[in-house]
Amino acid sequence: MSESIIVDKHDQWVQITLNRPDRLNSFNDEMHLALRSAIECARDEGARAILLTGAGRGFCAGQDLSDRDPSKMDGPPDLSKTVRTFYAPLVNLIRSLEFPVICAVNGVAAGAGANLALACDMVFAAESAKFIQSFSKVGLIPDTGGSWHLPRLLGEARAKGLALTAMPLDAKKAEEWALIWKCVPDAELMQEASAMAEQLAHGPTLGLGLSKHAIQASATDTLSDHLELEADYMKICGESADYAEGVSAFLEKRKPEFKGS
Repeated sequence: MSESIIVDKHDQWVQITLNRPDRLNSFNDEMHLALRSAIECARDEGARAILLTGAGRGFCAGQDLSDRDPSKMDGPPDLSKTVRTFYAPLVNLIRSLEFPVICAVNGVAAGAGANLALACDMVFAAESAKFIQSFSKVGLIPDTGGSWHLPRLLGEARAKGLALTAMPLDAKKAEEWALIWKCVPDAELMQEASAMAEQLAHGPTLGLGLSKHAIQASATDTLSDHLELEADYMKICGESADYAEGVSAFLEKRKPEFKGS
């Protein structure tokens, strides 16, 4: 595994840490490939949750612009290739996983780094963290799903305001605006995020994964189509061992032991 990513395996979940702290964990091609590989390995090895965070004083400053500097190239870069090769597959991978992905934003999350966090299922942020749609500072648009997630989470007015001004949004305001799940004191960030990863990984992850996909699908479904989707997913859940265990545990007044199937 590349040194640009640190993988810590726990009982049922995996912590993945972006590890280019000298560059505020900004993406180069190596880190892109290493992160995607780490997520795919966690999935293939049966992880039931992932916790994503960053090393050092920031979460992720987005793309390492020294790798995309037109002054050092023969011509302008094809940034569509960067999006299609790296960022779009990463967002699609996270959204397609059949278990929760928690993000612990430990400092600045800028550009693609901010939108990587928003692609995750639950975002915890340290009080000192800031979310910055920094694209307009270099003449770009919000990528990594940012122009899709922002208006759905915040509405068009706030989405446009953040995108056009690159105004930093502190973690407390991000929580108030419902951009993230929770803002916590810096010293408690990893404890709270890890506890959530532990809780979800030992939960009924078949149902949790289907809940994730149902909520995501609601952005484009009609109500009628979505009610059918709910019926289909409830059939799957109702036939699962987790449902049988959950009902038994409830009736027997004991803690359930879910297997994720």
